[in-house]
Amino acid sequence: MIIMKFGGTSVGSADRIRNTCNIIKSNLKRKPIIVVSAVAKITDGLIRLAKECSTDHAAETLKLIGETHDKIIGELRLDRRLLEQDFRDLRQLADETLKNRNNDEKTMDHFQSFGEQMSSKIVAAQLSKIGVKAKSFDSWELGFLTDSEFGNAEPLDVAYASLKGKIKKLSVVPVVTGFIGKTEEGEITTLGRGGSDFSAAVIGAAIDAEEIQIWTDVDGMMSTDPKIVPRARTLYAVSFAEASELAYFGAKVLHPKTILPAMKKNIPVRVLNSFNPKGKGTTIVNKAVKSKETVKAIACKNNTTLISVDSSRMLGSHGFMARIFYIFDKFRKSIDVISTSEVSVSLTLDDDEDIDDIVKELREFSSVEISKNKSIVCVVGEGMRHMTGLAGRTFTAMGKNNINIEMISQGASEINITFIVDSKDAAKAVQVLHREYFGD
Repeated sequence: MIIMKFGGTSVGSADRIRNTCNIIKSNLKRKPIIVVSAVAKITDGLIRLAKECSTDHAAETLKLIGETHDKIIGELRLDRRLLEQDFRDLRQLADETLKNRNNDEKTMDHFQSFGEQMSSKIVAAQLSKIGVKAKSFDSWELGFLTDSEFGNAEPLDVAYASLKGKIKKLSVVPVVTGFIGKTEEGEITTLGRGGSDFSAAVIGAAIDAEEIQIWTDVDGMMSTDPKIVPRARTLYAVSFAEASELAYFGAKVLHPKTILPAMKKNIPVRVLNSFNPKGKGTTIVNKAVKSKETVKAIACKNNTTLISVDSSRMLGSHGFMARIFYIFDKFRKSIDVISTSEVSVSLTLDDDEDIDDIVKELREFSSVEISKNKSIVCVVGEGMRHMTGLAGRTFTAMGKNNINIEMISQGASEINITFIVDSKDAAKAVQVLHREYFGD
């Protein structure tokens, strides 16, 4: 059995859905389980609808969501009544939200769930139309249970056994909603950014899939962002560790959490292009892939804030780091990159929420400097751990091109060198490094 997950662009129009269903039909011998995202831009529309429930714009947004799906259904010549109940339920939710003035994270998850519920019905109906015995399923119908961390839920351990038991009994091709689940109390949750990829990986791990396929609109993972370097190369094979670093530091093809369930079960993940189904894509495997190239890729993450904390009076005292991390934990802030010495710590954050309160508490025992509009540049490759002189080569290239480096961090795994530059220099840094290591 294989998992085939299709993103929003792959189900974004009638033509794309026809193409997606043809790809599925050509893989029937491999017993596919299909996972789908919402139609492109619909999740954003549902979030907007939730926020607009008390305004005059809500009716317009609801109409637009309806027209988008009606157009697809009409062009596919499917039953016009296919989504009638979904729209009744969505209108009812909007009315209740307006009445109760309640727009918390739980309610927001409920709104967002409609995207995948509707797209899964359309894909299943189109598959049936072309002769594939298929049926749509809300993920919880197959046992996808999560905790109650609305907006960023995690699957429960019991979900894996439940998914395996129920999916193995199916005699149809299941088209399953990605991105969403339910708590044991029956409340709808979402899995956060990249959640449909995560859904696919969880289901794949549950059934011990032969392979997890992530179908998107690019040819796989690239040696860097092709918008920055047009001649960026497709990476045909990368390790889980490399993919994790690239995903975390800016490569938007794959969400980092997607990798975890697959890694635990040693299941390969393939990133494929539904616009180019004959392409090789990128295969992600557990162990390092032998390559003549030491560096696999250059990643870049923009809109980063650099915080420098210094406290000379903590010299020789224990607890300095603990106090710093306690504050960030208190405000539930995730740190991207960190560099430390005895009395100073430099770190980066990718969002400025609560930054003033964090700085206020840090200044109780240290001096603090904040620098905004920074970018993280990350050089990634499994072969780097065995190669001397790579850091020198990297930073020499930066120096020759007058790019100032504000912070350096190298992971303990030694598969990446990460540094911070001003955002105005980020694209140039990526171009310089790509030319240094790939010749173009």
